[in-house]
Amino acid sequence: MKFVLGIHLNALAYSMTTLGAGMMNSIFNFYYVKLFLNRYKISEVAFHQAQVVFMVWNAINDPLFGYIQDNSKFACCSRRQFSILYGAPLYALAFLLPWFPWKHYEEGDWLSGLHLIVALCAFDGLLTFVLLAQCALFAEISTRHESRLQLIKYNQVATLIGSTSILFCGLISDNMENFAYFQAFAVLVAGLATACMCYTGKYSTSQYEQREVCTENSNLEGSDGALSWSSVISLTKQIMTEKNFLFFVTMNFFQVFHLAFCNNFMMIFADNLIPKDVLSSSVRSIMYGAGFICPQCLVLLSHASLKKFGYYRIILFSFYFEGVAAAVMFILGPEHYYLLAFYLTTNIVIVQASFSLFNLPLADIVDADLIKHKRRSPLSSMVFGTNALFTKPAQSLAPMLVVTILNQFGYENLSKEDAQLDPSLFLGLHDAMFYLICLVPLCIAVIQILTWTPFSIQNSHMTAWYVCNTEQLSESLQPIFVQSYLDQGTQIFLNNSIEKSGWLFIQLYHSFVSSIFSLFMSRTSINGLQTVMGGYVIDLIHKESNCHFYPIP
Repeated sequence: MKFVLGIHLNALAYSMTTLGAGMMNSIFNFYYVKLFLNRYKISEVAFHQAQVVFMVWNAINDPLFGYIQDNSKFACCSRRQFSILYGAPLYALAFLLPWFPWKHYEEGDWLSGLHLIVALCAFDGLLTFVLLAQCALFAEISTRHESRLQLIKYNQVATLIGSTSILFCGLISDNMENFAYFQAFAVLVAGLATACMCYTGKYSTSQYEQREVCTENSNLEGSDGALSWSSVISLTKQIMTEKNFLFFVTMNFFQVFHLAFCNNFMMIFADNLIPKDVLSSSVRSIMYGAGFICPQCLVLLSHASLKKFGYYRIILFSFYFEGVAAAVMFILGPEHYYLLAFYLTTNIVIVQASFSLFNLPLADIVDADLIKHKRRSPLSSMVFGTNALFTKPAQSLAPMLVVTILNQFGYENLSKEDAQLDPSLFLGLHDAMFYLICLVPLCIAVIQILTWTPFSIQNSHMTAWYVCNTEQLSESLQPIFVQSYLDQGTQIFLNNSIEKSGWLFIQLYHSFVSSIFSLFMSRTSINGLQTVMGGYVIDLIHKESNCHFYPIP
């Protein structure tokens, strides 16, 4: 890995795709619902039909592209860099689809529904093809936790810069009120994003760069090299039978739902619940921009905590924080406008920030799958794609459910001119909006805590103690070095020991017994006696003197 002026060139190249995608995704997710509902005046039926089609396509394309990228003979698919390089221009064109109407839409026009279907499916298809390759690069650039944290760090800087597109777009277009300016800004963003992603395609590298692209090296036993359904089913089954994968996917489904809920409706909720004389248009633009900029700052500031505590505990803490904040806001009520604005911004910041860390557990799942099934190269794209198979539908479910609920309280009439004459007619709608922004995060937080707690890969940040940094080996040794890993039984034992090390009364008991018996027994005999008595506690405070792990050459 090369450094120039203190810059990690490979991490920089990797993060450029994040920069380009971040600029486009932020604008797309934040504005497309409001565009089709308020400007194109799409009917509720057409909106739901589009979301159902999108949900089906979303579920199909991720595992399909994942399998193709991991097993295809064509370099444009099997090489992560080429997938990004060739997919970037098409990705940018798909981003521009929704912002240019095919004609002047009348209210309930069927063509606006078709426009939404094409825009959603095209954008998500190209997004999946490009970003799935980038996610695979994340797992394949390095297996070291420190290197992955460095990628996360560069990634968050790129996302931070990319998310400013929301701020500038809001300021330039007056939150899409000046639609011509909005369209011009979208074209500019598409051009910049294409250049950024092409940089990744040209200059990024991975430790599996020299791997053969034939299906034999992807460990497809008994395969004739063709992309068969039996291979897809077999590999997907292997991935889905992992308990950690199932726990993660369940938790991630609700995270994607929560994120779509925040991205698509934050502006709508704020515009309706907070009077315009309380927050001006420019302040609202800054507020919306902060919701996409601050998460990256938060992740960068928590870099030291990630190294010390690991992603598992940081993510778990975020769920508790979201639940408590939602409960407090619900108790206080909607009349505290500034507090409500702060809550809306904080909520999206925490959700975005924790979601930014999800590549870390997925990369650990890729590593575990590689070791368990003794693969010659990791199924990175398939793991990320299979995860998306179950989580991406939440992107459609969130707007469908929320729009259905809001329309029950008259939201579809809100944009009509006569609706402005009697604001009291929409008090029920405002109450429904407030209940949604409090109860949805609260319920999701509870579910996520229950599903994330059993995830057993909790201490991958400690593997740096026992893993050799191959980047520091000579070039002749790097290809022949084989890293040894802890077996599953040992990992479970260590996890249990680390958990018990935090039990106060066990530690008091351990210290008391050790101080008494040390007068006439050795430390080893004391530990053995405590094991017989049911202690089963490793003194992690003195692990340097008791536990040593060395990689076997």
